[in-house]
Amino acid sequence: MKENIIAKKSYAFAIKIIELNKILIQKNEYVLSKQILKSGTSIGANVEEAIGGISKKDFRAKMSISYKEARETNYWLRLLKDTHYITEEKFNGLNNDLLEILKILFKIIESSK
Repeated sequence: MKENIIAKKSYAFAIKIIELNKILIQKNEYVLSKQILKSGTSIGANVEEAIGGISKKDFRAKMSISYKEARETNYWLRLLKDTHYITEEKFNGLNNDLLEILKILFKIIESSK
């Protein structure tokens, strides 16, 4: 079976988001931590659903949801950085991964039309 790069990258990103969630909870930040946990792990979950999709339309719809979840995650990351819950360094690492995922998802969606 061929390696699926977006599945691999979104899964690795979800692990980093879970680790970030643990850090935020230690800082007693429960609302934003839940938001970023939900959107950040949903990227990969929707990619997995897309891979198992029964039609091209289903595939594209799930990849589009993944893209939207990634955009939402970008919002929460920026908010966490700008409110000093995470460092600029932590933000840059996560955001670089996320921007790569967004580019891949966008290309997948565009090429599946």
